[in-house]
Amino acid sequence: MLYKVSVSFHKDFIKITGDQMELGIMAKPVKGKANLEIIKKVAEHFGVSKSKIRIVSGEKSQDKIIEVMS
Repeated sequence: MLYKVSVSFHKDFIKITGDQMELGIMAKPVKGKANLEIIKKVAEHFGVSKSKIRIVSGEKSQDKIIEVMS
């Protein structure tokens, strides 16, 4: 399933409504650290391994498309 993700920094939360996801992370967007935290947080939320989560687009943006594979 694909989700349109909006990322906020310096907060820690996850909110999903339909195919929209709002995600708060604590990592700074430096050298991919934020993307790694996003993948980890989404994987934990859905109870899947990190390899089942893929950032389809928006790797360098606060607005992303993320795929969650089951």
